[in-house]
Amino acid sequence: MANVNSTAKIRKLIAISFGVIALVIGVILFLKVDTPEHLGVYFTKAYYGQFGAIAICVELLAAAYYLFIGHKKTNFAMALFAFTAVLDIAINMLGFDTSAVSYLIMLAFLVCAIVAFYIAFSNAFNLGKISLVNVIFSFVLGNAIAFYFNYF
Repeated sequence: MANVNSTAKIRKLIAISFGVIALVIGVILFLKVDTPEHLGVYFTKAYYGQFGAIAICVELLAAAYYLFIGHKKTNFAMALFAFTAVLDIAINMLGFDTSAVSYLIMLAFLVCAIVAFYIAFSNAFNLGKISLVNVIFSFVLGNAIAFYFNYF
């Protein structure tokens, strides 16, 4: 019984940590969003590209919520966040796109992504193994999100 309680406490601690990280980084990035003066600028890549990292924060926040409540879709949400974050970092580090995101924020995303990959693929909290179809879907969807904010 004690082992089950300690596992639940660790799960909730990680979830709260992810939630706090997502909220803090999300607020920082939201405050840096430039609001254009002309209507046409709202439809440019330069404008909506600012929201890519905020979308990653939303994914992390959703994954943290699922982890906190112990939902059966936690592992999918963790994998989706991790794939999106890692690809966004790779795109920026390889120089394919310039990002306003600092290296410290990228490092925070990378650490969270590593933990999320571990949780998702090891089924660390016995929330239901992630199926191969869900792994592929989270990979494709994560790539689509990262490429959308970096290329289109």
